[in-house]
Amino acid sequence: MSWKDVRKTAIEFGKTLVIAFLLAHFIMVSVAQAFQVEQFSMEPSLLPRDRVLVNKFIHHLRPPHPGEIVVLHPPTDASRNYIKRVIAVGGQTVQIRDGRVYVNDQPLREPYLRVQTQGDYGPAVVPSSDIFVLGDNRGNSEDSRAFGFVPVHNIVGEAMVIYWPPPRFHILMF
Repeated sequence: MSWKDVRKTAIEFGKTLVIAFLLAHFIMVSVAQAFQVEQFSMEPSLLPRDRVLVNKFIHHLRPPHPGEIVVLHPPTDASRNYIKRVIAVGGQTVQIRDGRVYVNDQPLREPYLRVQTQGDYGPAVVPSSDIFVLGDNRGNSEDSRAFGFVPVHNIVGEAMVIYWPPPRFHILMF
């Protein structure tokens, strides 16, 4: 192999690396991103140190739906990432009474909860461009009960899959 062939191969390899880096960067910035769960607020659905893949593009195609788990910036601190479950969306009325969550006066079926919700909230109508979120571990969750409604534009993306640790791998569809 001549010096010219080595140089040509090195240039092609460098181009491939640059293209791969740019493609990976584009995907992470606009399509998907990995997040590590840091708190206990979503137990038992998500545990501390779970790693989730978040679809950052989905809410450009459609609005968030109740039941989805989303990564968001709380309205009180845009520099932080929280992971919570969407309970109600714009136009819906949310209320917590006697430890039971109601959306539009209908009791919410929440099979993912281990412990009943404590306290009362509302009733309150979610503004049209906002969502109401709660953690699954309601006794240990800073959520819409504390910081209020979340503007839809504060959503980073929808959690789609737990990919680490391997024994907890599963798709998050609700």
